[in-house]
Amino acid sequence: MVSFRPRTIRGQLTGGLVIFEILVLAVLSLVVISEQHKELQTRTDQRLEYEASQIALQSTTMLESRAFTSLEQFVSQMRGSPGVSAVVVTDPTGRLLADDGSSEVATTLTPTERSFLRNLDKPAIFTGDRGHREAVAPVRVHGVLQALVWIYPDDSRDKEQLHSLLRTTLLSALFGIAGCTLFASLMARQIARPLGVLTRATRKLIRNPEDTTAFPIPISASNEAADLTMAFNLMVASINEQRAGLNDTLALLDSMLANAPIGFAFFDHRLRMVRVNQFLAGMNNLTIGRHLGKTLEEVFTPGAAQALRASIEQVFADGEPVRDLEVTNEDPVQGRLAAEARSWLANIYPVRTETQTVRWVGMILAETTERRRADDALRKSEKLAAAGRLAASIAHEINNPLEAVTNLLYLIHQSQQDIATRGYTELAQAELARISEITQQMLRFYKQSTKPAHAEACALLDSVLSLHERRAALLQIDIDRRYENKAPLFCFTGEMRQLFNNFIANAIDAMTPGGGRLVLRVRRIPRDWKTGLPGVRVTFADTGCGMSDETRRHIFEPFFTTKEDTGTGLGLWVSAEILAKHHGRLWLRSLERNADHGGSTVFTVFLPEGLEQQLQAETPALSDAQTV
Repeated sequence: MVSFRPRTIRGQLTGGLVIFEILVLAVLSLVVISEQHKELQTRTDQRLEYEASQIALQSTTMLESRAFTSLEQFVSQMRGSPGVSAVVVTDPTGRLLADDGSSEVATTLTPTERSFLRNLDKPAIFTGDRGHREAVAPVRVHGVLQALVWIYPDDSRDKEQLHSLLRTTLLSALFGIAGCTLFASLMARQIARPLGVLTRATRKLIRNPEDTTAFPIPISASNEAADLTMAFNLMVASINEQRAGLNDTLALLDSMLANAPIGFAFFDHRLRMVRVNQFLAGMNNLTIGRHLGKTLEEVFTPGAAQALRASIEQVFADGEPVRDLEVTNEDPVQGRLAAEARSWLANIYPVRTETQTVRWVGMILAETTERRRADDALRKSEKLAAAGRLAASIAHEINNPLEAVTNLLYLIHQSQQDIATRGYTELAQAELARISEITQQMLRFYKQSTKPAHAEACALLDSVLSLHERRAALLQIDIDRRYENKAPLFCFTGEMRQLFNNFIANAIDAMTPGGGRLVLRVRRIPRDWKTGLPGVRVTFADTGCGMSDETRRHIFEPFFTTKEDTGTGLGLWVSAEILAKHHGRLWLRSLERNADHGGSTVFTVFLPEGLEQQLQAETPALSDAQTV
């Protein structure tokens, strides 16, 4: 039965009590039997002594009268007396005078019996050679020892009485043991019941540490088991509180790890990834599961993997962190970058255990590819800005002598000349006017307006086209102007020129080489379908190479360019910013050129009217000073 398993408290308590009771019963039985045996022996000795004295007295009378036949009869009658097994009468030398005819007693005396063939004064009790108690009494006639009476007791009744006492004692003990066992079992059950409930609840908690439904355990007593149960209840409550705090902390850490804008990875001693966050997985365009258990060479390019492996091994070896490690995907063998140049900044640190040994190595990886591209683009922009400043200075310096040359040509033209000379003079004046216009446009591009002003979209577009007409003609690009007479704008004229210039320059680049057609359409519309505002719509359509879907998704991102050598990736990004500043909208349609058809790209810009007050309110207060 489960209740009496030796390993249970109930079984141990009950079994221990049974063993203790058996030992007590055994000791008690031995004591009782010993005492009863002594008492029986004392009574037997007293009875033997009495009977021996009486038989000796009767034998004395018979021996005085020489009535040996009567002595035989008397001895035979004594055999049936209670407690007497046999009676023998011998002379002092041991010769048999009379017996009761019992075959149970030998006719000859044993050595121990012969030791009593002497002059006895009174009856003697002793244990014979056969292990039985015997009694011997002297028979004196006129003071002279004439015979000895030997009495052999019958102890069967005494033994039966002793056995009966033993049976009674054992039966009482068995009942006592059974009662005590039942009582102990009930008491042990009362003690073990709360412990059993505690054990089952604890095992349930061990199987599933998150399942604490068995706690708190009800307490219905006020003993040590109840104190133990209370301690377990408090312990589980404390563990739940600590687990809740730990879970909150882990949730915060996991959230930080998963959503941090930098990559995290942890490596074991075999340099295999044991944990990564989503950001690092996204860097490599792989899922988190594709990273776990992988080595560096299976995830990163050979150049980056080699640099990271050396640093991680160093951290495992000396336990010192490696900070601000710059890593690129340069091929370590050929010494050149991969097709897509990428760079990272890594910080590698040890993760120690309680024994201060390095268990794992953590890596914080930040991709610096875009930053390096931005730095390169910034350097290009600075060069372009410096070139622009230089061009503006040159244009400013050229503008002064151009005015002088223009005046001189005018004077020559007014003087007396032949027809051929006059034609040459007019041609020179026209070219000088073109040069002057170009220098003025260059100065306008550099000298940006600080406040919005009224302007004509067609005039701004023509001022930008004047800078590209010669290049377009050389590239065999036909420019088709489709203007309405009036297309008023309220804008920052310099920024609007920059906006138009970006679209026209990109269109010309898209049709280089091979030429094509550039259509410029300016139209005033009474109402925009989305905003409901009137405004001006400017369309730039070219027959160039077109754009792919991937390019269209990224063209307005900073530093994205398809012109690796000459582009900065800032033109359309700046154009989008200018449009947002003027509350404008932009549509794009493009068809990429392939073997079946040519390509085309259409940019449509909508600039709303009636925003004078809003633009003026949004314009920051700038200094009137301006650098040229």
